[in-house]
Amino acid sequence: MNNSLFYFRCFASTSFVLLLILIQGCAIIRPGQAGVKQRLGKLSDVVHTHGAVFYNPFTTRVVRASIQTTNLELSLSLPSKEGLSITSQISILYKTDVKKIQDVIKNIGLSYENIIANVFRSAAADVCAQFFAKDMHSGMRAEIEKSISKKMAETLSGQGIVIESVLMKSIQLPEGLARSIEQKLQAEQDAMRMEFVLQQERLEADRKVIEAKGTRDAQKILSEGLTEQIIKIRSIEAFEELSKSANSKILITDGKTPMLID
Repeated sequence: MNNSLFYFRCFASTSFVLLLILIQGCAIIRPGQAGVKQRLGKLSDVVHTHGAVFYNPFTTRVVRASIQTTNLELSLSLPSKEGLSITSQISILYKTDVKKIQDVIKNIGLSYENIIANVFRSAAADVCAQFFAKDMHSGMRAEIEKSISKKMAETLSGQGIVIESVLMKSIQLPEGLARSIEQKLQAEQDAMRMEFVLQQERLEADRKVIEAKGTRDAQKILSEGLTEQIIKIRSIEAFEELSKSANSKILITDGKTPMLID
């Protein structure tokens, strides 16, 4: 009886130790992560992107890295072509290339935000120095963002970092330049409004000319068509209509036109 109890306790202890080892030797790779086994300091060639990964906890560990798109927020001054400093809020959207996750772990590690920020500062200084300050506040902003993103990719893509987009959100121009741009825009709006008013006046003048020409042409046609014979015929027709009325009437004429007496 004592031997059975002893064997049972041994079995239970062994099972508990094996279960503990099994738990410690299992890593869960969640969505948006990638995991690579590192055995005695050497990284495996196999990248796990989801599910459970079993390994020997005494010689191996699983290194996890995020493969989701990450937003890095920066606030810094950018140089312009004329030597001004433009303050801007920057968003850098990036992620790690799952096919090069081993290179990321080996070459730059998992804390690479500072590296991305430094690469951005260098790329932004080179690109923004080719544009005027007013260009960063106009429709050329998209071209500047695209150029910075392309220049960053030339440095980081080979190391396993994918730059998806660079967004220049809020841009603060120097006070004097901002005021000059506002005044220029206001002047352009005033000029456009005045041009609209002048165009309306020209259209109204054209309408009046066309109306006057129409009235003149109508009078001309009417005067050319009124001969003496037509006037007499019209007079006779008018007198005939008056004679049909039962009311008393007195007609005064110049003696030349026909007279009807009731």
